[in-house]
Amino acid sequence: LGKCCYVFNCSPEMDYQSLGNIFKGLAASGSWGCFDEFNRLIPEVLSVCTVQFKAVCDGTTSYDHDSPTHYIMIEGDQINLDPTCGAFITMNPGYLGRSELPEGLKALFRPMTVMVPDLVLICENMLMAEGYVAARSLASKFYGLYSLLRDLLSKQAHYDWGLRAVKSVLVVAGHLKRAEPDLPEEQLLMRALRDFNIPKIVQQDEVVFFGLLNDLFP
Repeated sequence: LGKCCYVFNCSPEMDYQSLGNIFKGLAASGSWGCFDEFNRLIPEVLSVCTVQFKAVCDGTTSYDHDSPTHYIMIEGDQINLDPTCGAFITMNPGYLGRSELPEGLKALFRPMTVMVPDLVLICENMLMAEGYVAARSLASKFYGLYSLLRDLLSKQAHYDWGLRAVKSVLVVAGHLKRAEPDLPEEQLLMRALRDFNIPKIVQQDEVVFFGLLNDLFP
């Protein structure tokens, strides 16, 4: 059977009261909650969160299955606990504006590290999904271009060479493929890369950008 899981996009504007209400709802309903970018919360809220979530954890640990009801206290309210509730968090520790988690809060979660995804494989599969036959070779060129752009261009706040930007370019490439299926695939992908990226390239980087593009897609 499925389990209801709610995703909460954390922000510095969230206060301890709204967080407490979320924990109350999860504990009472037995739902799971995923707090995305949890360390965007301010330190004061994280400190109170330690007490709130520890009440849930302690209640789950001491839950007596022979008892018809089991209550916990969160922010002064008595909550009937469903022990199947759960909470998960995601974090990007290296980003600006992120808070360090209190040690007491860290201890309530089990850490798990994720690997950087294989961008070439993702590109290849997405190109195939968009109808490209030469997906493998084009994916390698795509990844090569974005890796060089990340390393060689100036550091600008609006530059993004990650997975979201890759997906956006491949969607554009798919539209071009369907609109003009008889054109060479390499030419279509080059057009998508050029048209998608030109508006955001600052003047000082244009020479490098067009040089790399012409080298990889002559």
